[in-house]
Amino acid sequence: MNFAKRLKNAIQALKGQTVEMDDKELLEWLGISTTNYKAVSEVTYYTCLKLLAETLGKMPLKYYQQTERGRIRADPTTAGILMSVRPNPYMTPTTMWTTVEQNCQHYGNGYIWIRGKFLPARYGGQYQIMDMWPMQSNYVTPIMDDVGIWGGEGKLYYRYSDPRTGKQYLFKDSEVMHFKTWYSLDGFMGESVRSILSHTVDGANASQRYMNQLYKNGLTARMAMQYTGDLSDEKVKKLQKKFADGLSGPQNAGKIVPVPIGLTLTPLNVSLADAQFFELRKYSALQIAGAFGIKPNQINNYEKSSYSNSETQQLAFLVETMSYRIKMYEEEINGKILMPDEIADQKFYKFNERSILRTDSKTQMENLSKAVNNGIYMPNEAREYLDMPAAEGGDVLMVNGNYIPITQVGAQYTKGGEGNADD
Repeated sequence: MNFAKRLKNAIQALKGQTVEMDDKELLEWLGISTTNYKAVSEVTYYTCLKLLAETLGKMPLKYYQQTERGRIRADPTTAGILMSVRPNPYMTPTTMWTTVEQNCQHYGNGYIWIRGKFLPARYGGQYQIMDMWPMQSNYVTPIMDDVGIWGGEGKLYYRYSDPRTGKQYLFKDSEVMHFKTWYSLDGFMGESVRSILSHTVDGANASQRYMNQLYKNGLTARMAMQYTGDLSDEKVKKLQKKFADGLSGPQNAGKIVPVPIGLTLTPLNVSLADAQFFELRKYSALQIAGAFGIKPNQINNYEKSSYSNSETQQLAFLVETMSYRIKMYEEEINGKILMPDEIADQKFYKFNERSILRTDSKTQMENLSKAVNNGIYMPNEAREYLDMPAAEGGDVLMVNGNYIPITQVGAQYTKGGEGNADD
């Protein structure tokens, strides 16, 4: 009986209509918004997402300790190794941070599940982090427990619906790192540029579709067909199809099509130049990039850029856009990952933003030489910056012997001072 039922269900499934993986109906059925899918297909929006996500993925995460002598590299912990070597068996740190930032910019919020376990001991125990997993933001719902349903009144929880199995999971606030965009009216949830500038993104997408359709038609405009006499609807459709097949499409570009006597073809479309199409399209692209904090040269707009100010714009991108993102990530990581004893020892995690400010080899060597000669870097620190091994005797600060402390300037001219004429 069970076999016959399974066979019947299989036959019905085979008879059913099949769809492609990117079909609109299938995406909607799976809970994936087709509007979001279209937004990513817009080239400026996609470029901004790519730039922000890859910039964060480029920066390595370091573990430091603040001491009386300044900041030093601290001994790595389990959590530090996970975030800098392998957060889970299937991802590298670059992949994890890139994925989270992409979700954060596209949906307004990004999440990482911190999977751990409690290791009991004779007196208490400790919580050990096992791995970290980014979660798809459109399947995560933050829930504030105002009445203590889950035993914690006034606490924040995160409900995750697994898109593959349909199962739902509830995580405590301490088990989830929550990153958000700057635009948040309640402090809990962020808003994405896509939702705020939906009309601008949709307009840019519409212009892209218009260009695609124009290329598809062989850059042929719509036309009015004027003829003498009276034709039936069927003959009109045949006439339309005949000239449409002969004029539209890239394969017909440049072809000469004979027109019978008494028939006139008149283009109806306004030219792209008359409509200032490209100026408006460029303006929309700059609006979208500006909302993301992306500079014009980073979306290949070099009209008002030169080699010198392009470098300045790169620095401005780090200061004006990424510095906020970096600080927000560091605060969330330190707030969720650090243990009480680490906080007491003034240990912290920090992204190395210098990795995205590397210059050409000549400028790099000049800067390192100045830093070593002026006692800012030790030689071995400069060698480490160049991925070279430490050398013996390189852990000392060196300065020019002619330098003197500012408090002793002029002392050499006083009686008994070095260089006195009476000596």
